[in-house]
Amino acid sequence: MDTPLKFAVIGGGSWATAIVKMLSENLNEIGWYMRSTYAKEHLLHAKHNPNYLSAVEFHTEQLKLSNDINEIVAYADYLIFAIPSAFLGNELNKLTVSLDDKIVFSAIKGIVPETGLIVGEHFHKEYNIPFENIGVLAGPCHAEEVALERLSYLTVACADESKAKLVAKNLSSHYIKTKISDDIIGTEYAAMLKNIYAIAAGIAHGLGYGDNFQSVLMSNAIREMKRFIKRVHKMKRNINNSAYLGDLLVTGYSVFSRNRMFGNMIGKGYTVKSAMMEMNMVAEGYYAAKSAHLINEGYKSSSTPIINAVYDILYNGKEAKKVFRKLTEKLD
Repeated sequence: MDTPLKFAVIGGGSWATAIVKMLSENLNEIGWYMRSTYAKEHLLHAKHNPNYLSAVEFHTEQLKLSNDINEIVAYADYLIFAIPSAFLGNELNKLTVSLDDKIVFSAIKGIVPETGLIVGEHFHKEYNIPFENIGVLAGPCHAEEVALERLSYLTVACADESKAKLVAKNLSSHYIKTKISDDIIGTEYAAMLKNIYAIAAGIAHGLGYGDNFQSVLMSNAIREMKRFIKRVHKMKRNINNSAYLGDLLVTGYSVFSRNRMFGNMIGKGYTVKSAMMEMNMVAEGYYAAKSAHLINEGYKSSSTPIINAVYDILYNGKEAKKVFRKLTEKLD
């Protein structure tokens, strides 16, 4: 009889917590690496993560918890990474065990700052993991609604369809519906880009623009996303599918969106530093804006006015009000 494949989640934040909750509906045991000793001990005692989605109660006998990333990586066959991209490098530097023969899925919506790569490409180039052993979890799906068991949809992308199906099966439940895709590069870039557009939506709201403008902004954003992804990875895809348009809409409009919240504060006059300190959470779109700008420079493209506007505000210190006034002339 075959031994069941083991799954583990790397990360202690809200999305990691939500993924563990989803897996716990289907698996008898889940490995879970979280950096915080306090969070681990609290979870074992009180049965919930003290810092994120604290309403979610776990059956701790299902959890193999550890503060040692090497212990969890050695334990599992499938690793789902759900660490903010800005911190991924630091965590991977702790590895002494090999990632060879591991199946790595990224639930990270951003770019690895040290290499400027999306997470799948980072694992492929830096750790020699073949693309058929790399996958992506894409939305539209907010961790807070998973915690409330509100009906949510996930796209599971992998070049190896059997691996995508296995992960999808183990994440599915009465409140989680899944579909699979072979567009690992496109879905990961979409997950990165939608955070930039959510910041733009937040800035617009903070500046006092209304729903009419927001609809035009999102309409232009999906077309801009299509052009960007087509340049970096040309293949047949329907940009109106949930993994692209759906994820963009929920991140651009939802009250749970930290990127929209971050943009809203910028639009109201906060500095980048003060907005980050106030939120006490990572807005992935901040780092993504710089990476997308650098990619655009490589392609010598000027067809991304929304990304350019967000970059100018966040990194060139330009006044949001003036930048958006110019942006409104470029949208249709």
